[in-house]
Amino acid sequence: MTTSRMIWSDKVAYGLPAFALAVVGIPVYVYIPKFYSDVVGIDIAMMGIILLAVRLFDAVSDPLIGVLSDRTRTPLGRRRPYILAGGVCVALTMLLLFTPPDDPAENHTLWFGVWIFALFLCWTAVTVPYESLGPELTFDYDERTSLFAVRDGLLIAGTLLAAISPALVGAILDTGPSQEGERRKFFWLAVCYAPFLIGTCAWCVYRIRETPAGGQRTAAAPTLQGWRSIGENRPFLILLTAYTISAVGSNLPATLILYYVEYVLQSQRADLFLMLYFVTGIFFLPAWIKLAGRYGKKNAWLLSMAINTGIFMGVFFLGPGDEWLYGILVVGSGLGFGATLALPSAIQADVIDYDELLTGQRREGLYIGIWSIAKKLAAAVGVGAALAFLGRVGYEPNIDQPEQVVTTLRILYALVPCLCNIVALAVAVAYPLDAAAHRAIRSGVTRRQRGETVSDPLQPGKRIAG
Repeated sequence: MTTSRMIWSDKVAYGLPAFALAVVGIPVYVYIPKFYSDVVGIDIAMMGIILLAVRLFDAVSDPLIGVLSDRTRTPLGRRRPYILAGGVCVALTMLLLFTPPDDPAENHTLWFGVWIFALFLCWTAVTVPYESLGPELTFDYDERTSLFAVRDGLLIAGTLLAAISPALVGAILDTGPSQEGERRKFFWLAVCYAPFLIGTCAWCVYRIRETPAGGQRTAAAPTLQGWRSIGENRPFLILLTAYTISAVGSNLPATLILYYVEYVLQSQRADLFLMLYFVTGIFFLPAWIKLAGRYGKKNAWLLSMAINTGIFMGVFFLGPGDEWLYGILVVGSGLGFGATLALPSAIQADVIDYDELLTGQRREGLYIGIWSIAKKLAAAVGVGAALAFLGRVGYEPNIDQPEQVVTTLRILYALVPCLCNIVALAVAVAYPLDAAAHRAIRSGVTRRQRGETVSDPLQPGKRIAG
């Protein structure tokens, strides 16, 4: 499965779990906080602290699962056992999180804390090995862009389905705006999501065939020197830093959109705006892939962030009744959305190849684990800090918010994300790896496997023994 080109059906089979995991992810990030604060009755500041704590827990579990998958040996390969078993566990824990007991005497804060921790542990068990599988499937510079565009395009499509599914289920079941109706809605969402998630993970495991260790030398047990070698991977450090800063910003709107639309715009059309954003991202993703093939992944990524940031800045200045203008800005900022997902993934696969040149080992799991920490810590800041801050400035559910809450929402939802992206752009400009450098890296890996001493393409004076 490590040939340069992949057939379309295999790309889709690999991408389908991303579609299903997105269907789970958006309710957890966007809808569950408001469900538990406004319907179940958990204090919003306490919920923010719990969400921050679970992300800090991920800082241990993500690289651990990554290293374990690097070293796993089974007839199914290194990654697929985790994808299958993890998918089942995510489905079960999601069912429990989405269906809290309807009993005022129950400790709902404890219920939320236990099952959100369990969900994210299971999530790690499937997503880190799943994402680690991608860089092993092809080593071609441009084919990787296509592969991760399919995967992340399906992720966006799943996100779109997740964004509209609460409203869709509510309309089909006529749940209404009552608390009982909200509980019924989330129960049926869980019932529908769980088998879908298990099925897509099972199909990926069935269709995608791993070769042992991606056909390369496998990772040894991590040592101090092994961890230090990550610090020598300059392209990875630049990519990780820029992506993390940008992700901190992008997680704020994902968390706060329901609050922003209701209390700043005084609208009930958050689902429509989410749909516009994701549809735009999917529609323009093929154009970004062509642009990346012509001008390079880095340049396309920088441009996508610049477009997203420049247009979204206008959202800070909106207020009650500005729905149409907000919709226009949402579509405009959505132009670069697909590229901000797919291109960093494709770039990440290239920096893992550079690690193989430096160390002689395939360590996708370790790198994806570190990458996953960055994503989750960014989400922790976006979800935990934002909700905790809203609680501190006086947010109370289901009432007209005081001016200080509305102002805080506008700053956190629009201004802070744009500032984060500006800083991320400044960092990403220094990323050094292009198509020519990647070809030299792959050539160096092949020659080093034959026992030759090779030059480091990014540090021409440095020699690497075979």
